[in-house]
Amino acid sequence: MSVAVDTAIVAVKTVILLLGSAVTLIAYRASRRTKSASLRLLAVGFGVITLGALLAGIANQLLSVSIQQGVLINSLLVAIGLSVILYSLYHER
Repeated sequence: MSVAVDTAIVAVKTVILLLGSAVTLIAYRASRRTKSASLRLLAVGFGVITLGALLAGIANQLLSVSIQQGVLINSLLVAIGLSVILYSLYHER
């Protein structure tokens, strides 16, 4: 892979990490303030999605995992995170 593509992947994954962490933190703080289990689950869902992007980037850049395997790791964690978010929207006390 070219240096430009590697640099772009690192840049985009960094932006995803920053934005995902911010959304996760805001949802977590809201869950603590309101004591809402749904908001806590929402924070977990966004955290899992953010973790997926981070792990896929680390696997590809540092562990020499192929781009296809990195996409698979990311996709699995995004699917899990979205499932948790969907559950949080229907969760009742």
